[in-house]
Amino acid sequence: MEQVIQCNGLIGNHLENMMIQAKGIEKSFGSLKVLKGLDFSAEKAEVVSIMGASGAGKSTLLQILGTLSTPDAGSLIIDGTDVLKLTGKALAEFRNRKLGFVFQFHHLLPEFNALENVMIPAFIAGRSKKDAQAAAEALLADLGLAQRLTHKPSELSGGEQQRVAIARALINKPAVLFADEPSGNLDTKTKEEIHKLFFDLRDKYGQTVVIVTHDPDLAKMCDRSLYMIDGVFV
Repeated sequence: MEQVIQCNGLIGNHLENMMIQAKGIEKSFGSLKVLKGLDFSAEKAEVVSIMGASGAGKSTLLQILGTLSTPDAGSLIIDGTDVLKLTGKALAEFRNRKLGFVFQFHHLLPEFNALENVMIPAFIAGRSKKDAQAAAEALLADLGLAQRLTHKPSELSGGEQQRVAIARALINKPAVLFADEPSGNLDTKTKEEIHKLFFDLRDKYGQTVVIVTHDPDLAKMCDRSLYMIDGVFV
């Protein structure tokens, strides 16, 4: 925490606008060093893309930024919280309330309909059924799925499933939305719609968005695009 206070004195307003600050992130799997002292930052409501060849370390970094994995070394401040000091229930609660995740594969629960899938994180956060349902219905309507609330994943197209997954990621109004190849298995038209959707959502809800992608068109749309080679940005 001392480091954060000291930075406040040095940077002032710039730090207040910073949503993510990662410094010196290292991660190894056995003898393979995947991340090599990497620094990353993102401001509030900024959309940042991370590109690079397969194996460059993009998804590993995203998992660390999303608190799904722990680095071997380095520091990570998200929305003013030193997340590497959080463990157990405190970490799970922070992740549930502050972070949203969208993956290439939707990970929707097949036995639940669209509305129920979106409501699950709200229930985990302790919100009432009435509150969770109202928020889920509003989000799904925003995403053009007002007529698909009771449809199960198997009854939805790939693009519709991804929209449900995005709504689920947003249900607790997270500070940061992490997306890992969010349009990787969609057709061209649906891909373009999903790409535009991230920016519409940022403008409406004010999330910081970090996107790992191989898609140059999506990267060009972002406020900032970073390229990773062998565990470092170049």
